[in-house]
Amino acid sequence: MSLIREIHPTPAIIGSKESDDIDMLNKVKKDVEDMEELFDVAVIKGEKEILVAYKVKHLQRFHMVKIEEKLNKMLEEDYPDEDFIVSSDFKIFLEAVELHDKMEEDKDYSEEKAQKKFDKIIKLKKEMT
Repeated sequence: MSLIREIHPTPAIIGSKESDDIDMLNKVKKDVEDMEELFDVAVIKGEKEILVAYKVKHLQRFHMVKIEEKLNKMLEEDYPDEDFIVSSDFKIFLEAVELHDKMEEDKDYSEEKAQKKFDKIIKLKKEMT
C-alpha cells in the first residue's frame, strides 16, 4: 500500500525503548513531515544510527539534491549528538516499512534479527551513494 498512498508508520526502535528515545524519534518524524516538499516518512533507530527514509512530492522530485541537503542540515542542527542516515530512495523506504511491520506484528522477531535487517538496509543505502 505504501506505493500508492501515505502510510505514516510510527517511529521504531531496535533494542531498548527508553521514553527519551521515543520522544526524540517522534519529534524527528514530525520535523521531517513538516517539510512541505515531503509527504511520508519512516524513522527507525538502530544501535548507532537513525534511518530517516522519506517520500518526496511528485513535483518536487526535480529538487531532490536541495531537499536532502536541507533535511541533513536541519537534522544536524537540531540533533547534533545523533548519527542520521537519510534516504529518498523508494526501495529504502519500502525496506524500512517492512522492518517496522515485522517488529510490530511478529512478537518472535528478535532484536538481533531486526538489527541485522537494519544493518542490511544501511549497507544498501551506502552502496547506492
